[in-house]
Amino acid sequence: MLFLSKKQDWLGNIRGDVLAGLVVALALIPEAIAFSIIAGVDPKVGLYASFCIAVITAFIGGRPGMISAATGAMALLMVTLVKDHGLHYLLAATLLTGVLQIIAGYLKLGGLMSFVSRSVVTGFVNALAILIFMAQLPELTHVTWHVYAMTAAGLAIIYLFPYIPVIGKSLPSPLVCIVALTAIAIYLHLDIRTVGDMGALPDMLPVFLWPEVSLTLETLQIIFPYSAGLAVVGLLESLMTATIVDDLTDTTSDKNRECKGQGLANIGAGLLGGMAGCAMIGQSVINIKSGGRGRLSTLIAGSFLLIMVVFLDAWISRIPMAALVAVMIMVSIGTFSWRSLINLKHHPLSTNIVMIATVIVVVWTHNLAFGVFVGVLLASLFFANKISHFMYVESKLDEDNSTRTYRVFGQIFFNSADKFSAAFDFKEAVEKVVIDLHRAHFWDITSVTALDKVVIKFRREGADVEIIGMNEATTTLIDRFGTHDKPEEIEKIMGGH
Repeated sequence: MLFLSKKQDWLGNIRGDVLAGLVVALALIPEAIAFSIIAGVDPKVGLYASFCIAVITAFIGGRPGMISAATGAMALLMVTLVKDHGLHYLLAATLLTGVLQIIAGYLKLGGLMSFVSRSVVTGFVNALAILIFMAQLPELTHVTWHVYAMTAAGLAIIYLFPYIPVIGKSLPSPLVCIVALTAIAIYLHLDIRTVGDMGALPDMLPVFLWPEVSLTLETLQIIFPYSAGLAVVGLLESLMTATIVDDLTDTTSDKNRECKGQGLANIGAGLLGGMAGCAMIGQSVINIKSGGRGRLSTLIAGSFLLIMVVFLDAWISRIPMAALVAVMIMVSIGTFSWRSLINLKHHPLSTNIVMIATVIVVVWTHNLAFGVFVGVLLASLFFANKISHFMYVESKLDEDNSTRTYRVFGQIFFNSADKFSAAFDFKEAVEKVVIDLHRAHFWDITSVTALDKVVIKFRREGADVEIIGMNEATTTLIDRFGTHDKPEEIEKIMGGH
């Protein structure tokens, strides 16, 4: 069964994976160069990283068909480190980033994705779509009409080519777009920006490069804050992208294995002179839309990238940026969840607020971690508020008016504790109070404290209090943290100590 699964991952879609990998490799080149420039390092640092990370995650990543490489989100976190300490400290930070991500995998932190709500994922996707589109705007400003014409022609090819009989379905339209526009630009001698204008392509294969830094506590103090930030953002973007690819392909993936795979890939990148990277939602969408599904597509993307920039640089450097801009605009359009705009009318207000807040924070800060953190925080607060409304208390007085029974329903925690306390009438003259918890559950210390206060107040009024119906988890929590049945604690409270 395992062998068949591995065979399907690698050989189940050979033609689609090879063609999709080629498209992704072409699209990766200008992005890797651009991200290197953002980080303040030589273009080959981003290109080597993209090759290494893609190849390693193809073998050991947890999500077949997902593309990992150098990314803008990671590059932004490196700027200060490179500026203040140089390339070798960046390589050391990349190695430490990988170690931290491997540790996260073994601690099974990939399971934390279960705490990210669908509205946060939708906001994350929409924000990335907007950022991908915004990243293309510099290529479309202060340019000649030829660039606009080429970009429009590229989009026409991408969207119309699939409708051509026979060949329309056999070749990925983004690849046809890149090849066709490159041929037109060369034939017409168009004076427009090309991949070669982005920066010099490397002319040699990567070599082993151990960071020339002293292995001291001082070095660790310098690189650890950057490595921790890179590890968190890298895993966050990778796990979110894995979730999105899961949805696009209607398959599942191993998130903890992905954490380990990303870690090993970053260690490999650091040892070959590359910068830290993570999964790329844009390139992953290109891969899926172009027919890529298996691990072979990721391997082809990384391998072709290196082969093309080292051995075919004369041709690759002549690809017009307009062709790649058209591909990335297609990605941004395809990535954006247009249905989420329609759902604004039907979804609850809290869900819409979470989604919109995630979009705004990510786009405003260009930091995916901040946006997801805000989204998860808001979703948690809204959820806690909603659950607290389902807590209520019923009461009934017995026939001889001596015993009042309070039946508690719902979840008692920090947000519903005050409502729980307010449901009791402490001034009523009864001999006995029964608190029935058969249909209630206590979750935290705040709820236990609220129960203690209720019991102690009734006892101060002279009533005998009996608590019944606690489930096992509630009993354990109250036995451990409750004080109403511990004489020494009661004495402190009653005595005012």
